[in-house]
Amino acid sequence: MACGPGSSESGLIAKGQAAPAVLGTTLDGDSFDLASLRGRPVILNFWGPSCVPCRDEFPLFKSKLTEHAEDGLAIVGILTFDPVAPARDFIAEMGATWPTVDDPDGAIRRAYRVAARPQTYFIDPAGILRAIQVGEVTDADFERQYALIAPDS
Repeated sequence: MACGPGSSESGLIAKGQAAPAVLGTTLDGDSFDLASLRGRPVILNFWGPSCVPCRDEFPLFKSKLTEHAEDGLAIVGILTFDPVAPARDFIAEMGATWPTVDDPDGAIRRAYRVAARPQTYFIDPAGILRAIQVGEVTDADFERQYALIAPDS
């Protein structure tokens, strides 16, 4: 199940394209540039703490980050449709270690044509989008799509 306006896959960016740039500020106040992660597999997750499926994915992402650490897996959250304070609180409560970028004007969301939350993009080490998932990522979903971006895949 997905949260948010328009839970349709129409209008998504296409697999096989270069992932759009992500430049912004994390909830910790640090500058972020997706290009700095080139050479690593990246999971880009559009989420917000008011979205129950988004919250439900956090333990999975936390375990997968550890499980695939040897591959250099990077996870990046994009805060979508929610204020910063509750997101910071939820991240702290969950013990999440990956950066979350604030998207206050929706520019990142529009560049990725986000249809609903959660929406997750699997980006290979060359910066190419290999898979898109609208709705909650399960363990099986993660492994199937991660295989498309894992080093030596």
